[in-house]
Amino acid sequence: MKLMNRLKNIGPGALVAAAFIGPGTITVCSSSGASYGYTLLWVLLFSTIATIMFQEMAARLGIVTGQGLGENIRERMTQKVIKILMISIVVLAIFVGNIAYETGNLTGGAMGLTSLLPSVSLQTIALVMGMGAIVLLYSGSYRYIEKFLTGLVLVMAFAFILTTILSRPNLYEIFQGFIPSFHNVDWLSVVGLIGTTVVPYNLFLHSSSAAQRWQNKEDIHNARIDTILSIGLGGIVSMCIVTVAATNCAGLDIQSGGDLAQALQPVLGDFATVLVSIGLFAAGLTSTITAPLAAAYAISGILGWKLDMKSHKFRLVWFIVIVFGMFLTAINQSTPTQLILIAQGANAIILPIMAIFLMICMNDQKLGQYRNGKFSNAMGVIVLFVTILICIKNILGILG
Repeated sequence: MKLMNRLKNIGPGALVAAAFIGPGTITVCSSSGASYGYTLLWVLLFSTIATIMFQEMAARLGIVTGQGLGENIRERMTQKVIKILMISIVVLAIFVGNIAYETGNLTGGAMGLTSLLPSVSLQTIALVMGMGAIVLLYSGSYRYIEKFLTGLVLVMAFAFILTTILSRPNLYEIFQGFIPSFHNVDWLSVVGLIGTTVVPYNLFLHSSSAAQRWQNKEDIHNARIDTILSIGLGGIVSMCIVTVAATNCAGLDIQSGGDLAQALQPVLGDFATVLVSIGLFAAGLTSTITAPLAAAYAISGILGWKLDMKSHKFRLVWFIVIVFGMFLTAINQSTPTQLILIAQGANAIILPIMAIFLMICMNDQKLGQYRNGKFSNAMGVIVLFVTILICIKNILGILG
């Protein structure tokens, strides 16, 4: 009974898992596994722990203050020039990054169904996905959206965990992959694996959704369990994708989740291909919903708008993200990988800034006993250092 009660509290954490397990994560994990085997599993373990640390802070902040990260940041910016500059950076980065992600989500998710429905065009499937996201978000029901996304996360987990079992990977080699190794490491892949897991807009999504879900500070324990279970499951799914690609696609050029599904067909048969295709579609659909929702939370909070899912301003933000994503999917010939690289470039710049602000908020004296302890601050500084390295790597990559 105690386990069932804990499972009933799953919610905001599942939204975060739904957000970061998208076509981009599947593509990066598939490419990493095919190119480097199990050797980078330790990177996913680190990034999963880092995500749990930061998202737990975001959820705690939302519950204690009753506000999202955006409102908390706005309250702490007192100098007008800095305030205008910061708001401009956040709004621009969130819009550019999330529209690029949305385009990649629609394209990648549609790829999952094109292998099962070859007679239907990718653009048509993406259009239906976009319209479905609009209908769901327009309902304005947080609880309904939360339950729907939680269900899709479980579908993804089932698909990729079962595919891993069918692959019969070498358990000893998997174990070795969790031992950090810096010999002949491809740092671009390391940056990609971390960058698809530790996502800045998820901090806004989690803090705001936790504030909506839980109003009592006593619920922080439930929020913490939700965060660990949901994001932990998301991390396991990412590790499963790396394992499947490493076991079955070594040396192949995997550029998308669709490539992974096709590569598995001659090795594991049609059933595994169907599983991966369903998992890819579910990943695309969840991210198609969460990316615009997170953008609406972030921009509404930072601009001081009311965080009401039924307000016109809130709806306008997510509507713009979805419509632009649908438009770019219809006219764009780029692969999801190219689109997601653009989004990662935008997010890489904003991630350290948001991480710093989150740390500042979590050490505010007003939080009292709910402030960060020494351990949380130490872990936060380590992850912050890594996010700054990611930022530098991405900026150099863009300039190069």
